[in-house]
Amino acid sequence: MRITIAADVTTDRAWGALDLARIPDATVRLHWTDQPYHWHVNDGVEVFAVLDGIVDMHVRTDGSETVHELRPGIVFTAEVGDEHVAHPRGIARILVIESASSE
Repeated sequence: MRITIAADVTTDRAWGALDLARIPDATVRLHWTDQPYHWHVNDGVEVFAVLDGIVDMHVRTDGSETVHELRPGIVFTAEVGDEHVAHPRGIARILVIESASSE
């Protein structure tokens, strides 16, 4: 699991990149929501970027729950097996890149 703060990313050259994930057969979706999702584990890597609003990302690791506040410019990456659920605070728009087989 990884959280990336876009504003902190720099590279050694223009258009350098930070590889967040490689996902074969991926979907790129822009979600709108004002309600929590449900606890789940994806069958592939998921990249979750808040574009508008604030989202509390709840994560369970070894039975312990942690909450990460995600604002625009913060990218959350869940690996296979990472249990998580997103709770928006009001309305949020989120870019999600994940395996096409994920729901």
